[in-house]
Amino acid sequence: MIIDAHQHVWNLDRASYPWLGAEHGPINRSIEFDELRPHLRAAGVDATVLVQSADNDADTDYMLDVAARNPEVAAVVVSVPLEHPRRAAARLDEVRRNPHVVGVRNLIHDLPDPEWLLRPDVDEGLSVLERADVTFDLVSVLPRHLELVPTLGERHPNLRIVIDHLSKPPIGLGADDREPWWSLIERAAENPLVHAKVSGLYSAVPGRMADWTPDDIRPFFDRALELFGPERLMYGGDWPISVLAGDYERVWEGLREVTSNLGDTDRDRIFGGTAAEFYRIDAALLERAAAASAD
Repeated sequence: MIIDAHQHVWNLDRASYPWLGAEHGPINRSIEFDELRPHLRAAGVDATVLVQSADNDADTDYMLDVAARNPEVAAVVVSVPLEHPRRAAARLDEVRRNPHVVGVRNLIHDLPDPEWLLRPDVDEGLSVLERADVTFDLVSVLPRHLELVPTLGERHPNLRIVIDHLSKPPIGLGADDREPWWSLIERAAENPLVHAKVSGLYSAVPGRMADWTPDDIRPFFDRALELFGPERLMYGGDWPISVLAGDYERVWEGLREVTSNLGDTDRDRIFGGTAAEFYRIDAALLERAAAASAD
């Protein structure tokens, strides 16, 4: 079963998305799941994990509505206010009544403080996730974000973390620019509860997001495979952000090429098994997704 572990939708009439603006061109509008479905069918993807796009309850409520209407959505990663631990706990209790809810994410990369996750109030919020055995998606785009992973593991030894987009490696910048990512990702991978998403792997050259090739991605994927193994890596299409980097099919085919030298067992882990296991996706919802994709 193929699972896309990272995709988004958003509705400008239902929620506020402060990060979204004119600079995002073709995706600066409401994005519905119906637009994604043909791409999933073309790629043979059976199920998706829908990931939050805004740090507000309205976005979460909208995503849960989308999941209810679209059986291909087998899991949802929501937002809770980690900086307000009591509210986070109450909201988490509420949304976890829905079997789609598997994890939490906050848009830390949009915050001015790169050490936001170390704040005492946020640390207590992460403890809420740890006690509930709910996963945390870490949006790591700065070296400092990635540096925090070992500290988070020490503070929260039972918290399951997934690093989104491999923490945005310096793709296309040349071999001399691989540090500090090359070393920091190794430190992050030392914690066996830390996983990573093979997603959002676009050119890091400013203004040239779509200027990437499978050969550009390969050394960074190989590094992640060496450190995490296929059992801790999961594929994500990153749609509709991927529209800005060549659209779903180009990303899908590029990652399939990068992984073409792997055996079937390892590919099956990366393209489905790891996501199902890490997020502990409800088996009935996976069956529902598989039946819908077969229609």
